[in-house]
Amino acid sequence: MKRKDLEVYKNKSIMEIDKDLLDLKGKLANLELDLFQGKVKNIREIRKIKRSIAQLLTLKKLREN
Repeated sequence: MKRKDLEVYKNKSIMEIDKDLLDLKGKLANLELDLFQGKVKNIREIRKIKRSIAQLLTLKKLREN
């Protein structure tokens, strides 16, 4: 996730962040399934999604405190 995108998430509510987290987790599950089936050629996409999930979880945790 780019810094500009992260700045946008700082203004969103926790509910919106949760919704986007669910979407990213769904994408990750689909990509991992495709990887297992041999359909994925860009493995870096999985890494990017995992990183985005971690960043959103961190932001969510900071906003809850």
